[in-house]
Amino acid sequence: MQERLEQMLEPVLESLGYELVLLEYSPHPRNAMLRLFIDAPAGITIDDCERVSKEVAGVLDVEDPIRSAYRLEVSSPGLDRPLVKPAHFERFLGEQARVQLVAPIDGRRRYVGFIRGIDGNTLRLECKEGLAEIPLSEIERARLVPDYDQE
Repeated sequence: MQERLEQMLEPVLESLGYELVLLEYSPHPRNAMLRLFIDAPAGITIDDCERVSKEVAGVLDVEDPIRSAYRLEVSSPGLDRPLVKPAHFERFLGEQARVQLVAPIDGRRRYVGFIRGIDGNTLRLECKEGLAEIPLSEIERARLVPDYDQE
């Protein structure tokens, strides 16, 4: 379902000038949730979220992919934005990220370090312990670590 929703909604968002950073769908029988994190070169405002919410709601009403009641939320990715696609890691080269793996590699599931690059399907992350090479397919979730001291 998640992949179907992404394929349906990503072109809609792109036509409006937004990037779909992350789509989260939680299919709960009584309280299903569809959450979209969007971005744009100029940043995201409340008006942007409202605009996307109206457009997406219209598409979902017509296509009706979710049969049960659900709640739709649209927001910016925030300072601790999720990193989902290889292009996200490339865009934030040099920034600090927190990465959690699906399963441990060398006994470790969590990494914090500076993004040094993407080589094919491998993330290079400079951690305190040295350079970690992490297959993108093994990443469960990744987020930027905000630098609150930055002006």
